[in-house]
Amino acid sequence: MKKNKELTRAELQIMNILWDLKKATVNEVLERFPEPKPAYNTVLTFLRILREKGYVASEAIGKQHRFYPLVQHAEYSSRFLQGVKDTLFRGSATDLVNFFVKEENLSIEEIDELISVLRSESHLHAKKG
Repeated sequence: MKKNKELTRAELQIMNILWDLKKATVNEVLERFPEPKPAYNTVLTFLRILREKGYVASEAIGKQHRFYPLVQHAEYSSRFLQGVKDTLFRGSATDLVNFFVKEENLSIEEIDELISVLRSESHLHAKKG
């Protein structure tokens, strides 16, 4: 499997649909697309590419195939964000978080949630050490 390859925007759009649905035929994936919907063959081609990359598998159901993710959303997100952190922020998680705090104009509630997560994580690390 070649799961190290980053997903394109179109592949990620399809993966997000599959992560939501767990298993889906091409038509079921198409139903979730906003207008203008891509062609059936376009979605099928992308699903085949995702299968070749090792991100999805499929099972035959009559004349159709039902596709399902082999990589979970959290796993892909973690690997992707690790790459962003290492590449764009010289490996600094602090710089990555600072960037999002400044760029996203977070609300007080969102900042409080971040603080809560950070306190919770630091508490867990303190217990381990």
